[in-house]
Amino acid sequence: HIEVDSDIELDFKSAIALMRQDENAQAVVILKTVIDREQRLPARFVNIAIAYNKLAKPKAAEENLIKALKLDIGHPVANNELGLLYRKTGRFKAARTAYENAIKDNPEYLPAKQNLGVLCDLYMHDYNCALEQFEDYLELKPDDKTVAIWVADVKRRLGK
Repeated sequence: HIEVDSDIELDFKSAIALMRQDENAQAVVILKTVIDREQRLPARFVNIAIAYNKLAKPKAAEENLIKALKLDIGHPVANNELGLLYRKTGRFKAARTAYENAIKDNPEYLPAKQNLGVLCDLYMHDYNCALEQFEDYLELKPDDKTVAIWVADVKRRLGK
């Protein structure tokens, strides 16, 4: 547990509130001041990366996600966001590694399982990987009808 100054925590929470209102440019300004004062926690870097990504600044987003991962290599949200960024830029092997890193220590983190399945299915045509991810996902969230359809489609393509 890391003790954080209450002023920093308050600023962080106000930046998150701005992000929820889609005020990402303002959130970035505040998050920069938060990061200047507190660099021990990955969440600050993850959130500024998400804001940068929404502002169409993928390089800044990637730099901050890497900073977050230097603090916590298995951080599920940081890895998932990095995987999405890599997938968008055609770096599929790097995206796969990021998703796998998210899942390794957090096997119940569904966004990364779903995104890895999509990557394997649509971008890498590794249908066995896709099926495994989608089936694992459904074990944790059996009522997701969309992913159930994806499983049936992948099974059909695999001839199962």
